[in-house]
Amino acid sequence: MLRKIRTILAAAVLIGITLLFLDFTGTLHHWLGWLAKIQLLPAVMALNVVVIVALVVLTLVLGRIYCSVICPLGILQDVLARFRRKKNKYSYSKEVRWLRYPVLAVFIVALLAGVGALFQLLAPYSAFGRIATMVLQPLWMLGNNVLGFLAERADSYAFYTVDVWMKSLPVFIVAFVTLVVLMVLAWRGGRTYCNTICPVGTALSFLARFSWLKIRFDEEKCKNCSMCSRNCKAACIDYKTHTVDYSRCVVCGNCIDSCKFGALKFKASPSPSKGGDVQIPNKPLSASSSNQTPPPSEGRGEASRRSFLIGTALVTTAALAQKKEKLMDGGLAEIEDKVAPKRQTPLVPPGSLSLKNMEQHCTGCQLCVSECPNDVLRPSTDLMHLMQPVMSYERGYCRPECMRCSEVCPAGAIKPIDLDAKSSIQIGHAVFVQKNCVAVTDGVECGNCARHCPAGAIEMVALNEDDDESPWVPAVNDEACIGCGACEYVCPARPFSAIMVEGHEVHRKI
Repeated sequence: MLRKIRTILAAAVLIGITLLFLDFTGTLHHWLGWLAKIQLLPAVMALNVVVIVALVVLTLVLGRIYCSVICPLGILQDVLARFRRKKNKYSYSKEVRWLRYPVLAVFIVALLAGVGALFQLLAPYSAFGRIATMVLQPLWMLGNNVLGFLAERADSYAFYTVDVWMKSLPVFIVAFVTLVVLMVLAWRGGRTYCNTICPVGTALSFLARFSWLKIRFDEEKCKNCSMCSRNCKAACIDYKTHTVDYSRCVVCGNCIDSCKFGALKFKASPSPSKGGDVQIPNKPLSASSSNQTPPPSEGRGEASRRSFLIGTALVTTAALAQKKEKLMDGGLAEIEDKVAPKRQTPLVPPGSLSLKNMEQHCTGCQLCVSECPNDVLRPSTDLMHLMQPVMSYERGYCRPECMRCSEVCPAGAIKPIDLDAKSSIQIGHAVFVQKNCVAVTDGVECGNCARHCPAGAIEMVALNEDDDESPWVPAVNDEACIGCGACEYVCPARPFSAIMVEGHEVHRKI
């Protein structure tokens, strides 16, 4: 029963949070956004005391059930482990303390020191977010485009096609490598990643040792058949000594379900032993049980495993390589794609307050990137801000009426804002680059930037007031500009816009 309940809850959480990352329509976060906010690391970064206390109490009562029911990366490991068809495939192994605790120490130091790239690499929720956004979402969007193509042929508007593009090659590589490593570790040893590398799992293990309810042996019923050890994905059950390492047990229920003698129960005990491990005196092994050896190693399905990896890589590459049909000017001139300008200060979304606040709170989960409807947000490739969201305006601009990134951020890196606040926050200011302006280089009238500025911060003025034939160029009112990037986006100059937005380290109110 424990295993069935845990499996149902875990499946619901995994499906819900995956859909939250895959959704590009902006509808699901109203119903599923809470799944991101109950993750431990975002709750800590956002100082969400209610969630933190609830998770601590949950762990003290039930053990590390967070890792098998709430954490999406932990649940994903269970899913990946099922690809290995060999039954009774695990065995007990001792805790790898020399790796677990140094990784936790490095994670804490990186968190306190503000080395975002390092702790984001280790954080399990962030790792899952990168996989969902950079690897799975392009596949999801590609499938949507197929449905959109078919709907269009049937004169239906049930689906519409969207652009599938590479938001960040370095972050895609990080996400894909993480997925491959997770696959290999899950196939080989179940929850190896969870119990050796994951800092959140290690931190929870200190509390899990003292949980009220635990999986415990009934020595009288145990026949030392080893089925519990061979079905434990956490490799934490030693059937020979009838002990469970509760620092690694995630209460998956596999051992209870596989025990045919009812020797394992999930229950309370009035006197847990030192260190949280329940130690019961060894029961002498019978002659039959002492001679038992694990079944010979079966083939690991290397061929199917390679096929799965190759297939995933090919489909993902195809999705990401899909290009929007090139636009043509009157069917004659090919329009060159825009290139992002080099900004002295990165642009971060309204609500993030400042670059420092973003650095201190962002977990790099990519939820805001996956949810951005205007294709403005993307993961930074700058080493100091790697995987944290930055803004760029080659594909769109930050619309004053859109507040989705502030609505979905679970870590407090982007604070919730309302419509009035969004229109009055200055995240940067526009800068005119004369050498790129088509009015100067080509002698044509333009004024796109002034016409499309939602803040009315741009007006067209003569480049040379003393020359009646002087071209008209934009003049920016820095006090009124909010840095939305509409001017940069609509500028016809290629490949670099004639007007660009420089970010502010600290956002201002206008």
